[in-house]
Amino acid sequence: MTAASGPYILRSTVTSPFGRKVRIAVDVLGLGAQVMEMPADTLDETDTLRTQNPLGKMPCLLLADGTPLYDSGVIIEFLAGVAGDEHLIPPRGLPRFQALTQATLADGITDAALLMVYESRFRDTDKQSPRWLAHQRGKIERALAVFEAEPPDPARTDIVSITLACALGYLDWRQPMEWRPAHPELVAWLDAFAAHEPAFGRTAAPSA
Repeated sequence: MTAASGPYILRSTVTSPFGRKVRIAVDVLGLGAQVMEMPADTLDETDTLRTQNPLGKMPCLLLADGTPLYDSGVIIEFLAGVAGDEHLIPPRGLPRFQALTQATLADGITDAALLMVYESRFRDTDKQSPRWLAHQRGKIERALAVFEAEPPDPARTDIVSITLACALGYLDWRQPMEWRPAHPELVAWLDAFAAHEPAFGRTAAPSA
C-alpha cells in the first residue's frame, strides 16, 4: 500500500468551515472508509498539528506515511484524484481556473468571517477595531454580491458549490454579520443546494 492509497487521517474539527469542505468532499467521493477524523486544537501549543502543519492551521490531511497535505483546496484536489473523480474540479483548461477562482472567492468570505469572529473572541469589547471589522465586512459583502448576481448551479456538487455553501453555513452559524436579507438569491440557492446535496446537512456543526 502506498502513501497515496490511504488510510488517511484528517486533522480538523466538526466546527471548522474549511474542515467541513473536506468532510463534504470525503462523503461525496465515497472515501469515508479511508479517512479517519482526528480532532485538532489550533490553540494548544502541544497539539501535533503544529508539527504537521507549521502554520498550525486545519484542515490537514496525513497520508499513510505521515506526509501532510494542506489546505482544504489542496486536500480536496488530492482526494478527487484518489477517487478518480473529475466532477469536483475540472481537470484542465480555463474551466479549471475559473472554478478555482470562484472557490477562492468563496473561501475569502470564510476567511473574513473568521477574522471578524476572532476579533470579538480574542479582544475585549473596548479594544476591538470598528475599522478592522468594517474592512472584513466589506470583503464579505463584495463577494456575496458577485455570487448573488450569478450563483452556481445548486444541482451541481463541485468545488465552487461546496466552498460557497460552507461559507454561507459559517455565516449562519457564527453570525459575524447578517447576510440573508440583502441576498435572497443566495438564500434560495443555499436551500436548493442543501436539498440537492445531503452531505451538506450531514456535516453541519452540532449546534447549527
